[in-house]
Amino acid sequence: MGENNKKVVKDEKKVKTSVMTDVRKNFLVNRDETGREVVFYPETGKKYYIEYIEPRSWRTSWGDIDPASKTVTGSYGDKYRGAIKAEESVITKENGFDEIIEGEGSPYHTINQMHDKWKKENGYV
Repeated sequence: MGENNKKVVKDEKKVKTSVMTDVRKNFLVNRDETGREVVFYPETGKKYYIEYIEPRSWRTSWGDIDPASKTVTGSYGDKYRGAIKAEESVITKENGFDEIIEGEGSPYHTINQMHDKWKKENGYV
């Protein structure tokens, strides 16, 4: 019975590692549509993943402008939004992301602060 428990735990770890690998591998797929970015610091090898979450009431009109009527025709739907809906986020604890910070403002400023703190804690400064 103990062997089965160990095997299940081992398999769960494999699944979690596999999910994290898949998430990171496919993170930038369709980045023009999703707005996902990765910030990489070569001196430490650290990567920070960014997802822009669109506001709930956010609606866009993507299409072509009809020069005669000045209206949008031919909708492109949800393509090229540059953001995703909150429920489409892959940055979750279940996918292996440990420190998740949400907020408004520049993600680059937040990442710089996080990275500076990490460098001090790990002897890079």
